[in-house]
Amino acid sequence: MARVNQTSSVSEFILLGLSSQPEDQKPLFILFLTMYLITIIGNLLIILAIHSDPQLQTPMYFFLSFLSFTDICFTTTVVPRMLMSFLSKKTISYAGCLTQMYFIYALGNTDSCLLAVMAFDRYVAICDPFHYVTTMNRRCCVLLVAFSCSLPHFHSLVHTLLLNSLTFCDSNVIHHFLCDLSPLMKLSCSSTFVNEVVIISEGSVVLVTPFLCITLSYVRILIAVLKIPSAAGKRKAFSTCGSHLTVVTLFYGSIFYVYLQPLSTYSARDHIATIVYTVLSSMLNPFIYSLRNKDLKQGLRKLMGRWNSQATPS
Repeated sequence: MARVNQTSSVSEFILLGLSSQPEDQKPLFILFLTMYLITIIGNLLIILAIHSDPQLQTPMYFFLSFLSFTDICFTTTVVPRMLMSFLSKKTISYAGCLTQMYFIYALGNTDSCLLAVMAFDRYVAICDPFHYVTTMNRRCCVLLVAFSCSLPHFHSLVHTLLLNSLTFCDSNVIHHFLCDLSPLMKLSCSSTFVNEVVIISEGSVVLVTPFLCITLSYVRILIAVLKIPSAAGKRKAFSTCGSHLTVVTLFYGSIFYVYLQPLSTYSARDHIATIVYTVLSSMLNPFIYSLRNKDLKQGLRKLMGRWNSQATPS
């Protein structure tokens, strides 16, 4: 009988969320619903502005539109489930939990790869401007986006299948607001050795490699910018990279805090950092890029102008 109990598997999990206090649920629901709506509207405006303005039909904005689309999908994977938890539905099915985890890792790493591609685009534009048009041609841009979207899904599938091979016996309570590898592995009553080895090896490579590409690109950019004789030229070069660097710092800073630590040290303190890269970063990206970019601000003004002229009766 004891053997049967040990090998039985849970059919659902309980997500404790951000707070167990009843008085916190309504304010948290309003807060994250507002953040979610801002994220959807802000990123949709970026996409529409880029695709409707001929002046924004460049590789940089091509990549930015895909980043905005990925941010919408990424946040949608996390926030609606959080909102349901605030309304008392804290249970999630076993299949639903693994599905959420799959898309969190797939879309989160797609964001990471796209940020690396955007850094490479800035490197070519600043360090090799005479060959920019031929290097960053349409075919190259499409291939870079296709690679950025496909590789993370393979990475996510590996971890999801490995997690599905584990046995969950006793507790089904996840001390988190989403289904993530570390808290789920803590609940397993079978060996997680293979999972941890894959996380440390393959997972670290997938997480760190795009960051190293970004770092290398900006080191080369910095060297090139310092060689520009005029102060105006330096300011212009730095201004094209400032928005991207801000997004990279926000995104990778929170991700490294959460994932580059031993499984045993994972605690509720990591919830805030998880919110930063799953919710806050996606919400702030449209503001960061539009406030520091004259061309994009002009594109948004044109979009609003067209909408106003269509709404105004003749």
